[in-house]
Amino acid sequence: MKDFIRVMKALAEPSRVKIVKMLQRKSMCVCELQDALGIAQSSVSKHLKILEDAGVVDHEKDGLWVNYYLADGTRSPYASTLLGNLRHWLEEDPEVRELVERLPGIRREDICCKRVA
Repeated sequence: MKDFIRVMKALAEPSRVKIVKMLQRKSMCVCELQDALGIAQSSVSKHLKILEDAGVVDHEKDGLWVNYYLADGTRSPYASTLLGNLRHWLEEDPEVRELVERLPGIRREDICCKRVA
């Protein structure tokens, strides 16, 4: 039951649901998620840690970047089932739709250059 509760709690927060909806479209780094959500880097990192602990997301290091993506569900059947359903849920939600429409314009190269300048 602990695994089930962990997944449900992870997906009970709006920012984490938005992260999942964005990761359905493409893998992203923390700075891209931060830019899309308009929240602090530390908040994004905490959300990702909770999602990762629940088996919802995973990451891989690519040079200086850490790319986050949806987990394949092998760690948690609960996460796998909810991710499968969430793929179809909330597609018409205005906040989710707006985030998804902005994704093509969110590029880590542009974000990092802005912060350095």
